Amino acid sequence: MQSSDAYDVDVVRTRSDRSAFIGFPHVLHRHEPLWVPPLRSEQRELMDRGSHPFYEFGEVQFFLARRGGRVVGRIAAVHNPNHNLFHGSKDGFFGLFDCVDDPGAAEALFTAAASWLRTRRLVTLLGPVSLSTNYECGVLTEGFGLRPAIQMPYNPSYYARLMSGCGFTTAMELLAWELPATVHENRNLLRLLRSGSDWGVRIRPLELGNFAAESDLVKEIYNAAWERNWGFSPMTDREFDAMAKRLRPLLRPGLGVVAEVNGEPAGFALGVPDFAPALAAANGTLHTWGIPLGLMRLLRARRGLDRVRAMVLGVREEYRGRGIELLLGMELSRAAQRLGYPVIEASWMLADNYRANRAMKLVGARVIKKYRIYQRPLERLARSPQ
Repeated sequence: MQSSDAYDVDVVRTRSDRSAFIGFPHVLHRHEPLWVPPLRSEQRELMDRGSHPFYEFGEVQFFLARRGGRVVGRIAAVHNPNHNLFHGSKDGFFGLFDCVDDPGAAEALFTAAASWLRTRRLVTLLGPVSLSTNYECGVLTEGFGLRPAIQMPYNPSYYARLMSGCGFTTAMELLAWELPATVHENRNLLRLLRSGSDWGVRIRPLELGNFAAESDLVKEIYNAAWERNWGFSPMTDREFDAMAKRLRPLLRPGLGVVAEVNGEPAGFALGVPDFAPALAAANGTLHTWGIPLGLMRLLRARRGLDRVRAMVLGVREEYRGRGIELLLGMELSRAAQRLGYPVIEASWMLADNYRANRAMKLVGARVIKKYRIYQRPLERLARSPQ
């Protein structure tokens, strides 16, 4: 146990602790109408060191902060050796952060996470990142009046104040763009691009009937296309396969597309229907005492979905500058319109990805939400472990 004034910060050890860790956000945000409760089953999977593929190479320690016996915050300290090896860095991460509006509680949580990470000789604390940038990350800083898209965070506005008050500064800003599913009808773009076949480009849909082979292809493109991006962590085969398996039930024909140049895979884009309203209807639980009440609410709510989240769009470096990004985006737009989704949210994009953000402006998109990843030197946070 670590104690900071009136705050007791404990490692999550018991089943009861884990239940409290998973349940705390549901208590903290229960009166927030736009917060989307995560499925408790998925949170348990994320914490399962015996099965989640991240733990094959990474380490995570979970902490709960209490005051007077009542839980007031939670945090995960994350050591990702693959990230540090790839970037030549000594970064530690925090994630799964939730806290009452109390700077003392926040400082106690950050101090506990920092102390654990410093024993691994790390020097910088970055977050929130849960468990890497391949998963949910960032603090919402603009767009509080909008529901988050699926697998995007939502938090009270005071989170940014807590982090800046604890000495954190901005490491990177992330943007969410919104655009109508009519981009493919833009005559100026059509004239500009003419036809991808002029450069030997072919855009084809992902073959969902051959999902395993297509997943392997997309994995190869993903790790190549994003390798120079800030904060990128290459996914292991097991991580990618687990994520693909999780996304498979959400996929719709045409919302995944691959670009090929003279038969070689050059890029891909993936969108999914924005299931966030359906997940909100489930309220974090699909089954109650064996009865699929949450699942029934989810299935009923999904009939009204009206948005697509474009989750990823990337092109290998050697094929950039040919308009392939726009061709992929236009094909996603065409598919979204055909499937009856009038709006697309492209999230997230790095604020320093000038090429991608310029393309979004070109197609008439607008930024509707902003997120932030923070940083702070560990030595200014950590105290000696007690």
